This record gives sequence, C-alpha cells and structure tokens, in this order.
Amino acid sequence: MPTYLSPGVYVEEVEAGTRPIEGVGTSVAAFVGMAAKGPFNTPTLVSNWTQYAETFGDFLPGSYLAHSVYGYFLNGGSNAYVVRIGTDGAADDAANQPRTAASPKALPAVPQAVLGAYRISAGERAPKTKKLSVEVAEAGGENAPDDQFKLVVLLDGKAAETYDNVTTKRGDDNVATKVNQQSKLITIEELASGSALVKPDKGVADLIEPEPEPEPPATGDLGADDYIGDAADRTGFSGLEAIDEVTIVAVPDLVAALEQGAIDLETFQAVQLAMIAHCELMGDRMAILDPPPGLGPQQIKDWRVDQAGYDSKYAALYWPYVKVFDPASGTNRFVPPSGHVAGIWARNDDTRGVHKAPANEVIRGAITLATQITRAEHNLLNPVGVNAIRTFPGRGVRVWGARTLSSDPAWRYVNVRRLFNYLEESILVGTQWVVFEPNDDALWARIRRTIASFLVNEWRKGALFGLSPEEAFFVQCDRETNPAEAIDAGQVTCRIGIAPVKPAEFVIFQLSQFSGGTSLVAE
Repeated sequence: MPTYLSPGVYVEEVEAGTRPIEGVGTSVAAFVGMAAKGPFNTPTLVSNWTQYAETFGDFLPGSYLAHSVYGYFLNGGSNAYVVRIGTDGAADDAANQPRTAASPKALPAVPQAVLGAYRISAGERAPKTKKLSVEVAEAGGENAPDDQFKLVVLLDGKAAETYDNVTTKRGDDNVATKVNQQSKLITIEELASGSALVKPDKGVADLIEPEPEPEPPATGDLGADDYIGDAADRTGFSGLEAIDEVTIVAVPDLVAALEQGAIDLETFQAVQLAMIAHCELMGDRMAILDPPPGLGPQQIKDWRVDQAGYDSKYAALYWPYVKVFDPASGTNRFVPPSGHVAGIWARNDDTRGVHKAPANEVIRGAITLATQITRAEHNLLNPVGVNAIRTFPGRGVRVWGARTLSSDPAWRYVNVRRLFNYLEESILVGTQWVVFEPNDDALWARIRRTIASFLVNEWRKGALFGLSPEEAFFVQCDRETNPAEAIDAGQVTCRIGIAPVKPAEFVIFQLSQFSGGTSLVAE
C-alpha cells in the first residue's frame, strides 16, 4: 500500500481478481525435407506458398516437401516452419546426379526474353560479350495496319537488325517466320497459338540467361541422423524443440528417401519412432505419419500391426496416398498425405475448433487415391488406427478416420489428444503470474476462478461434454491438494478434471416395423 502524506484525492490502478487465460494456437505445422534452395537446418517460418517458393524454391523432382507444404496451405494451413535437411556439399553433389524421368525438359542456358506471346532467345552467332536486347516499335506510315509493328535487335544499345512491318498473322511477314529465316542474332518461339498471338507491347527487353533448373536432391548421403537431427545443434526435427508454437510435425521426404533406396524400411521406421518420441517429449504436438509407398489394404494392416507396431497417443497415420498435379513434370503423381492432412487439421481448428474431430473433410487438390477401399477393408484398418482416406460418389475425396495410434481407449481420438494439448498449454501460459505469489487460500481461490472461467468458455464452445459446467469439469485447489508439507516445499497443486467431447464415429439408426393406424381403448 502506498503512503499518503498530504490530504487529497488519489487514484490507484488495482489488478483484477481473475486474470483471463487466452487460448494458444493449435495449428502451426513443421515440415522436414529437401528443397532446391534455402537455409539448412534452420526452422524458417512461412505463412503462404509464395513465401515458401521465394525461400526454398519451387516443386522439386524427387522430393515431396514442396507438395506437402503446398497441400497444407491449400487445405487451410496458415503458418508453418520448414526445415531443409542436408548440407551445402550434398546440394553441390546433386548437380552431378542424373536427372530423373519425371524431370521437366531443360531450357537452353542461353539469354532469353519474353515479349507478349513470344520467347526470344539468343542465336548461336550472337556475341557472348555484348548486351543483346530487342525493341518493339510502331511500323512506319500513316495507313499501317494495327497488327503490324517493327522489331529491332540491339547490341549494346545499337541497332544491329531491323524487321519492318512484321505481324503476328500467318504468312511471309509473320514475325517468327521472318526472324528465324533471316536473323543471325536471335530466334523466336511462339508460346501461344491462334487468337492468343497478339501484337507485343512497345518497349525494350534485355535478353538474360534463365535461372538454372533445380536438380533432384541427393538423398544417397542422407541417413536417419539427418532427419532426426540434434536438439543442441538445432538440426533435423529435433531442432524444433526450440519452437514452442509448433503443434504438428510431418516428414514427407522420408518417403522419398525410401523410394530412392537411400534408406531401408527399418531406418524408415526408426525415424518415425524418433518423431513420436519427439512429440511425446514435448507434450504439445502430434506427428502425422506417412506409411511406406505401394501398400494395399492387407499390406498396410500387416505393416501397421506386425512391423511398425507404433503405440502412441501423440501420432496419427493416414493412408492411402493422394494423386495431385505435379508442376515439376506437368503430370499427376501420388504423394504422401501428411501435408494435406495437416492443412485439414488447421482448417478444422479455424472453422469448428480443436475439439472437433478432423474427419469427414474434403481434401482440396486431391484428384483421386492410390487405392479405393471397400467397407470390409475399412473394417480391418480403422480398429488398428489406420485413418483411411476414401472417395465417395458426389462428395469427393475425404478423410474418413480420426484415430491416434494409441491402444488406450481414453486417447483413441485425435481431437481428444489435441484438445488436451491445447488446454494444457493454454493453462500453462496463462498462469505464469502465480509463480512467487503468497501460497495461501487467497491465491488458491484466484487460481480456481481463473481456470474455471477459461473452462466455462471452452464448455460454451462445445469442447467439453455436459449439460452444465459442473458436469463438464471440476477445479480443485484448496487445503486438501495443498497440505502443509507441500506449502513448505514451495508447491501449489491444482487438480483439474475435464470431460472432453468425443466424435460420433459410429452413427446408428435403429429402425423397426410397427402397425399403422390408431386403436381405441375403452374407458
């Protein structure tokens, strides 16, 4: 209390009895894999696909990282941390690797420029030491047709070749035909056809060498240690221990390494076990696991039960792979589903809340699936924690499972685990003010009010089960939970019980037949 020495009116600001707890974020994903460029082993925040492409490059042959991040943002993700694994030496070695069959056709490493619907490239006889440019100008004469123009080839800013009255129409005056027949400095390629070939705008364009195409990543030198990393050195996904915001972890390029023979199936499982251990250690995040490629319904069940045998409430497994468009090859390809599913988790959190099971949701960008399963096959997979992705007539490709890999029925559902992660982290962050406060009945009462107010709001959102707050949760922080010996040890114990909502996984309508009409009963 302040000391008042002179008469007067004083105004004081006092702290409220209950300090509100704010909910923490629940949908920040982390992706670990190989990229064309960008920092190595540095968790880098990206908030949209454009930021990813500027930092780590575009889609890369032989890698699933870009596809997963793109699928994440496409399906509703907003923030993600990307960890590029490998070394500078590995990136240099990739240039010496043979290009895969899926690689796009390489552009010639010659200076180029684009004018409207035309690509202009330096010819074989163009001087290598001089700056090459092209200029589009109006054609001479008052009655010149609107589609005609003049094309001037410049060397170091001086006219070297001039083509008057060229046009985009077919014939001898067609600009591509005329230049390709006569020019010793440039060649012209049409990028469109028909009505799309309009006259280019006036101006000057310099021919510059295109950026080299990304090469397939060198996975041969990458082992389990590269993916797992080290927390002290901030490498691999272990380096994510320093990023508290992360709530979802995915390593899609683990599949790429397995496909290319860089790792074997045992190493694949070892890395996934390390992912699970990382999430269990942190206690505030879950791993989305991708199964090995090329497995059918019976094979994925056998792998899940007999080989992998994972048992964790901090991990979920989705199958089969989804087919998406691949800009790197111009065709469609199957990709592991973890990135798209992470986006669905984020979208579900934003539209419904973390308490809603992230299932019965459309996978945006998915063309079809690697395997179409039947109900009988699904009956085998769902009980062992394989979350199936299915196609339904008129309803698209949807996630049709919401289970963790835990054998404990209490933690069977993804939304229950993620809800507790959210509540635990929110209460942890929102009660830091308690530390070093006087440990007495007044403090315990303030703790009860603070946590109860937060949980009432969550109950009103539908996150907790019960017709009243008393049915949905309890908060106990009193002399029973804080005996004298605990107070002497500087401890405050608050016991919280929560009844989470669980998904209606099996919806049963019981129909029966009865006789119609009415009957009269004599009084």
